[in-house]
Amino acid sequence: MSSPPLILDFDASVLPLDCGETRIPLSDWQEDIRFGCSWRRFAALEAHLAPLLPKRYGCVLTGSGDFHHLSLLLLRETARRAPEPFDLVVCDNHPDNMRYAFGLHCGSWISHAAALPCVRQVHVLGICSPDITWRHAWENRLSPLLRRKLVYWSVNKRANWLSLIRRAECCRSFLSANALIEAFVPLAETFSRVYFSLDKDVLSPALARTNWDQGIFEEGHIAALMGAVVGKLVGFDLCGDPSEYVYKSRLKRLMRRLDGQQEPGREAILDWQKRHRDINRSLACSAFR
Repeated sequence: MSSPPLILDFDASVLPLDCGETRIPLSDWQEDIRFGCSWRRFAALEAHLAPLLPKRYGCVLTGSGDFHHLSLLLLRETARRAPEPFDLVVCDNHPDNMRYAFGLHCGSWISHAAALPCVRQVHVLGICSPDITWRHAWENRLSPLLRRKLVYWSVNKRANWLSLIRRAECCRSFLSANALIEAFVPLAETFSRVYFSLDKDVLSPALARTNWDQGIFEEGHIAALMGAVVGKLVGFDLCGDPSEYVYKSRLKRLMRRLDGQQEPGREAILDWQKRHRDINRSLACSAFR
């Protein structure tokens, strides 16, 4: 039986897929949840969604990459429905394992995901940002690395500082995306159950533009990964759709500027979203058929 996609619609960035998707309107939550939120508001959203989630759903689309921390909510829901252990495979241009003092952030959720009892190990693939280099070493949360629950898979970026905590094996760096995929696919084929999370900022901007700085993955790289986990998926979420939003919060406005997010204007955003619709259809409409 097929499981149709589910759209958690905070920002209206996910255009209709036309493959029987379910859409839950959540625009009233955008200010509180987008980019980062307190644990209290995160718990409130989780309680709000609990009775609204369908009994069966496939790929979950959450819109902007500013909502990638919603993956933690979806992982916890997956664990409630099917508590057997699984591996978490994340495609992202960033490690999403950074420190955040105000609750949960779209770049801080990985350490919390790694702490879930059902998660065997977390693999973050496609990192091209400098977030794992010496300059940003202090920002990375050490807990999942010390417990060997997290592995960074990067292209032309090294985390040599991991040798200081005797965890050099927790970063595998490659000279090309092809080499990374060739190394990871045989490992993925050994996994029995997989949750797959894809932030489209891992993609080359020539393929699809996002609001964030981007990596170099192409369609063939994603197809190879999906092929390696076909039939093993217990969950799949997809984010990175471009959108624009003006925060009421001064703190969030400041953090957005510091992170250097792109704000190209409404017309450009709409053009970018059309390209993302094609990618969303290709991935979300067939993942659980």
